[in-house]
Amino acid sequence: MSSLFSSFPCLLFSLPHLNFSFLPFFLSSFPPFLCFSITYQHKTPILLDPLIPFNSSPSKHTTFSKMSSPSKRRDMDVMKLMMSDYTVEPINDEINKFNVEFHGPKESLYEGGVWKVRVELPDAYPYKSPSIGFLNKIFHPNVDELSGSVCLDVINQSWSPMFDLLNVFEVFLPQLLLYPNPSDPLNGDAASLMMKDKKQYDQKVKEYCERYAKKENISTQKEESDEELSDEYLSGQSDSEDEVAGHADP
Repeated sequence: MSSLFSSFPCLLFSLPHLNFSFLPFFLSSFPPFLCFSITYQHKTPILLDPLIPFNSSPSKHTTFSKMSSPSKRRDMDVMKLMMSDYTVEPINDEINKFNVEFHGPKESLYEGGVWKVRVELPDAYPYKSPSIGFLNKIFHPNVDELSGSVCLDVINQSWSPMFDLLNVFEVFLPQLLLYPNPSDPLNGDAASLMMKDKKQYDQKVKEYCERYAKKENISTQKEESDEELSDEYLSGQSDSEDEVAGHADP
């Protein structure tokens, strides 16, 4: 009996398709010394592959564990975005450069607005963050009005390979529009107006939405998208890539 128990932990963790969600209940039925033996022998975390998005389910982790390379992770993330509710337009048929149709979050000043957001994925994605920029104008303290570049710590400084493109469009950008940070501005006029006269600031945000963020506005951006990204945007984004967290191990 003891020989069976001593060999069982190795057998248990040699099955890659096993769903480990039941493990705590399973271990509770064994004596403490056996539980320690089982958990001790499995030193490597099961679900912490940095190339798998953090919002994937355990079954997806095991399914995609063999796809753990930057290029395959990039393809998977782009495909997930295309299969979502977002309109994705590849640029020159390149999978690492595309535009995404982004709608202002509900219950915000930007509700009803539609923007075309340019996305560029570096070769080291997801270890380096994507470059993000608004192509049609938006009045916001943390978005440069001319270049469309975005000041967002989670993208520019604290990016992690556990994040994916859906996080950018479902969490990070909506949070940016819902909660502007005038103390760290890219648009000084917007930041100043927000702190001095909130009512006038709100009115100007809505004016920009009405003037620049309608469906017909983004439809005219298709042939001009490359020109809309100024040298300031491109250089600013390339500088930020070197400071991103989550680099690959040498």
